[in-house]
Amino acid sequence: MTAAGNDEQQEEVSVAGQDWLEKDFYATLGVDKSATAADIKKAYRKKARTLHPDANPGDAAAERRFKEVGEAYAVLSDAQERQQYDAVRAMAGGGARFTSGGGSAGGFEDLLGGLFGAAGGAPGGQRVRFDTGRGGGAAGGMPPGFEDLLSGMFTQGGAGGPGGGAYDPYSASRGPRRGADVSATTTLDFVRAVQGSTVTLRGADGREVTARIPAGVRDGQKIRLRGKGQSGDHGTPAGDLVITVTVLPHPVFTRTGNDLRLTLPVTFPEAALGADVDCPTLDGSTVRVKVPAGTPSGRTLRVRGRGVTVAGSTGDLLVTISVVVPQRLDGAARSAVEQFRTATAGEDPRADLLARITAAG
Repeated sequence: MTAAGNDEQQEEVSVAGQDWLEKDFYATLGVDKSATAADIKKAYRKKARTLHPDANPGDAAAERRFKEVGEAYAVLSDAQERQQYDAVRAMAGGGARFTSGGGSAGGFEDLLGGLFGAAGGAPGGQRVRFDTGRGGGAAGGMPPGFEDLLSGMFTQGGAGGPGGGAYDPYSASRGPRRGADVSATTTLDFVRAVQGSTVTLRGADGREVTARIPAGVRDGQKIRLRGKGQSGDHGTPAGDLVITVTVLPHPVFTRTGNDLRLTLPVTFPEAALGADVDCPTLDGSTVRVKVPAGTPSGRTLRVRGRGVTVAGSTGDLLVTISVVVPQRLDGAARSAVEQFRTATAGEDPRADLLARITAAG
């Protein structure tokens, strides 16, 4: 699935594909198969930042790669889908035997056809049959874990059978099934994530879904749109569209809960004597911050109500003071500092530190 942006830019959203057998999502993200969730997120954010359409206007190749890494992340960032993807890839590597002819496997032809593409067949229209030769392994010639894989795929969380129970291809008759959930991913810049945004998702069939990403969405948060997934059988409910949001970092602001943080440089006179200084806010305006006399570098001041608003509750802006030391001093400035050094010669800022070390020893 691809994402087309609203006013300023396009959002790229990739739906988990039906051709898992052909795509190596680990290679797409440049991670090992044993990569942790944190490794996968880090790799995706790095590639998404580099390939984002805003950074590559008019570059079709970059746009195509952006969609590919989005599709890979949509699958590998979801623990259940990643497990299913790994199992399907393992089967294709020799665990299961697929043939283009031979005997049917009592419903597996239709089942695998629904998983892997064309009606009852493989990509390109070739029919896929599961060979259930009894030459060992799990029941029906299936590799160990295959029954669990199918059970996990056909529960109410995915394409569940009637009543939401697990679908048993051996004992249950195939009835109307709820539509499958569809996974997608989108990338927002920091400001749009805080303020909220609207994106338009376009599926492979050309169908478009407009999704409102709520203000204050967090990096990695999943947004579920009820009934926006695949259509169900014979009037049964459609599945859901689950969007995983990646938030790109901001060059100045960071987020802790609903609070925003930034580091504010001040001069030595402002910190020593006290001052009212202008502090930038996320919306581009400024707010006046009072720096008390004697404020040390590293002290954090709080500006109420200038953080992230979520569900009617707004966090604060936490301003950490950084005292800037001049890189070069000339003339009167140097003379003034030397006079200050003479006037404060009796003070030792490290005395308390040394005393605490001695006491601890």
